[in-house]
Amino acid sequence: MNVSEAVASRMSCRAFLDTPVPGDTVRAILDAARQTPSGGNVQPWLVYALAGQPLVDLKALVRIEVEKNPLGDGSHEYDIYPPGLGEPYRSRRHKAGEDLYGTLGIPREDKPARLRQLARNYDFFGAPVGLFFYLDRGMGPPQWSDVGMYMQTVMLLARERGLHTCAQEIWSRVPATVAKFLEAPANLILFAGMALGYADPANPVNTLRTDRAPMDEFSVCKGFDAAV
Repeated sequence: MNVSEAVASRMSCRAFLDTPVPGDTVRAILDAARQTPSGGNVQPWLVYALAGQPLVDLKALVRIEVEKNPLGDGSHEYDIYPPGLGEPYRSRRHKAGEDLYGTLGIPREDKPARLRQLARNYDFFGAPVGLFFYLDRGMGPPQWSDVGMYMQTVMLLARERGLHTCAQEIWSRVPATVAKFLEAPANLILFAGMALGYADPANPVNTLRTDRAPMDEFSVCKGFDAAV
């Protein structure tokens, strides 16, 4: 698989098979992703990878918290979306959500069903591997960008191996619970989680492909030859 194929076939997978992913494969992906660029080569990312019984135990612990409060354990690290999200971003987010629930046949007014689907994030959508991406609290926006690039590299390397992923900022809503389980140092901030495994091709949720704005909406190109 070349890079273009990996980019085109990557999706946010929300239903996984329970087929195990070998530890050597996960380690190889995380190791190869070391080539991700970072400002000043500070390499700010720190990754925790869970599978097997540790993953089962963490999900059970988080489930207790989510049952008490579906929106998190009260220790949110950051706002996933800025207050007063403007256009065109608000409409894009709204449509992505409606399209997602549409594939599952969940109407807008069925809030309990929507919350149940939201809670599936904390099960990593059934994936056999869960990843957590941290960085030091002293880092700034440039280093957050570096961690995002590392995550993207992981996702593309996963596609090369026939795997799928789902990046999940929602884990930043339960950082205290996760940090306690992982024994992560207090100086680290949980940026995001990621589900990793083999996609369930029979689940309709995996047919979703979110829209992308045409290039002319987000780019300005000057000094190039006219398109042929």
